[in-house]
Amino acid sequence: MTIVIGLTGGIASGKSTISSMLQEKGIRVVDADHIARVVVEVGEPAYNQIVEEFGIEILKEDKTINREKLGTIIFSDENKRQTLNSIVHPAVRKEMLKQVEEEKNKQSNAVVLDIPLLFESKLTHIVDKTLLVYVDQETQMKRLMKRNGYNEEEAKMRMDSQLPLYEKRELSDYIIDNNGSIESTKKQLNDLLEKIL
Repeated sequence: MTIVIGLTGGIASGKSTISSMLQEKGIRVVDADHIARVVVEVGEPAYNQIVEEFGIEILKEDKTINREKLGTIIFSDENKRQTLNSIVHPAVRKEMLKQVEEEKNKQSNAVVLDIPLLFESKLTHIVDKTLLVYVDQETQMKRLMKRNGYNEEEAKMRMDSQLPLYEKRELSDYIIDNNGSIESTKKQLNDLLEKIL
């Protein structure tokens, strides 16, 4: 029986670090963000819908979507963000479920769905257990500003577009506290995997 774990966190919470650790252990991680990039490549159905909806102004010279330009539009307009999500999410979901099926057919112990907006997108029904990578807001803000070169306002705008991590804590089956050292994080993950696998 393959357990399907939904891995989530917030922007700059350290979810990618956990994802890498899981892969090092030979666990298949299906990355929603990666799939989201693939389904909007030139010529894909979702790409065509996005261009139709947002106009050719959001394209680079090579006709690929300018993610920064599109990001600026959707982070400042809730309706446009919803529209983009209604195009991209179904395509991503379909591909994720296909990859989960592959792992079930191989009879893997576990498959992890790395979904940043697991709760916001109401996708908990496609996983057996949820795992949150948690950091406090101050740490999240500092890491995001450092990692992306954002000022406080830009970082806050991006953090505000997601459910706060303290709210996600209440909804999660398992939590890894990533405020401490990498060793502490690794130990928490190892203990957790021993418990659930």
